[in-house]
Amino acid sequence: MRQAAIYILANQRNGALYTGVTSDLSRRIFRHKHGLSEGFSKRYGCTLLVYYEFYDAITDAIAREKQIKAGSRKKKLFLIESMNPGWTDLYESLNN
Repeated sequence: MRQAAIYILANQRNGALYTGVTSDLSRRIFRHKHGLSEGFSKRYGCTLLVYYEFYDAITDAIAREKQIKAGSRKKKLFLIESMNPGWTDLYESLNN
């Protein structure tokens, strides 16, 4: 599914959070899950896709990513809870 998106990964419920942006969400999350992306998400084991939003333009997704990253942890938790109160891994639902 090639479409601009922002996403939040977690290592567990209420654990470490990673916010990213991509033009291919399914491929990007696959890379995180298999340790193919170096950095924070790999170091802290953030492999659970707990939140995402799609955008028509990558510029809009980048602007939204910056907004989310600038926000508090409390705001990030609210976003996750509003879409995914059970903190389930949403990765499999991308390919259905």
